Amino acid sequence: MEPVQVPDADAFRAFQAQCEAERGWQSRYSREGVGVWVQPPPAAGPAVHTVKCCIDIQDVPAETVYDVLHDIEYRRKWDTNVIDTHDIARLATNADVGYYSWKCPKPLKNRDVVTLRSWQVVDKSYMIINFSVKHPQYPPRKDLVRAVSILAGYLVQSTGPNSCTLTYLAQVDPKGKLPKWVVNKASQYLAPRMLKKMQKACLKYPSWKQQHNVSVKPWLYPEQNELPTMMLSDLALQHAASLENIDESSLSEVKDEKGDHSGSEN
Repeated sequence: MEPVQVPDADAFRAFQAQCEAERGWQSRYSREGVGVWVQPPPAAGPAVHTVKCCIDIQDVPAETVYDVLHDIEYRRKWDTNVIDTHDIARLATNADVGYYSWKCPKPLKNRDVVTLRSWQVVDKSYMIINFSVKHPQYPPRKDLVRAVSILAGYLVQSTGPNSCTLTYLAQVDPKGKLPKWVVNKASQYLAPRMLKKMQKACLKYPSWKQQHNVSVKPWLYPEQNELPTMMLSDLALQHAASLENIDESSLSEVKDEKGDHSGSEN
């Protein structure tokens, strides 16, 4: 098994630099304070595009956005695409391993991931990054396609006492051969919609949190973390090549009863 390491300061600096970089990115969407870019895969590495989304958020401080990204109980409330999400175990004061499954645009099969997640705050930059791992008690399920997060995460940067920018960057292999409409929809529709939905969730979070364990924030106060601990040596990196590929390239898009579509990017 390939060993797993908790990201260090250099990894977070590299992630932030990638989020802030402008060269090598192709614009796919730019409207109403939301931008989406894609970056072709490198010559040497996984043949998976990287997607970067950014939104300017007004009337919400960076600290609140960071809390929303961490608060798994609140995510179950606002993220309508989630099937199941929960933390599994603590790895360090700033790292855990967790499970997330989500609805994909019909008629594709839904996806799930098991990831190591780590977080760090440097000056006015709040970062959360994750990548896929193998957990002995969470093998791939037959009713879901196990996706692979090569690297994904969020960068929240304060732009004022009550405003910030949120950048979501993801190189995720959804596994399987996907139809072109899914790829286009992910960058031109699903990603902007996800960011706008998250922005609305951030506006409502302070009042919701007042009624739900207002002082409990284990991402800020590690002593509050009640997850069982786990050894890093019990995990291994999850590579896409070791998972089953399915061919969904011939599937046509299906609208649901509301004329909307299901879909999410973790």
